[in-house]
Amino acid sequence: MLSLFLLSFILHAVEGVREYNQQQAFLDQSPTTVWGFLSTPDFWFQSFQNWQSEFLAVGSMVVLTIFLRQKGSAESKRVGAPTRETGGT
Repeated sequence: MLSLFLLSFILHAVEGVREYNQQQAFLDQSPTTVWGFLSTPDFWFQSFQNWQSEFLAVGSMVVLTIFLRQKGSAESKRVGAPTRETGGT
């Protein structure tokens, strides 16, 4: 998971600097490098917007999984329970 996160982060930086430099050219300003783009507010704003929903989704799954698997809850079942008791197929 960490490698996928790092890969997406790097690809976002590489592709983001290309778009950022197009905007800079339109405004008659000098282009920047990938390292320079990493220090801009545009990069971090885009990153947080992209990852905000992902962190919310993963966090919700973690919290709901813990809540729904509590011992004795209606959604919980014994680990070793046979299929005929759990209603599974």
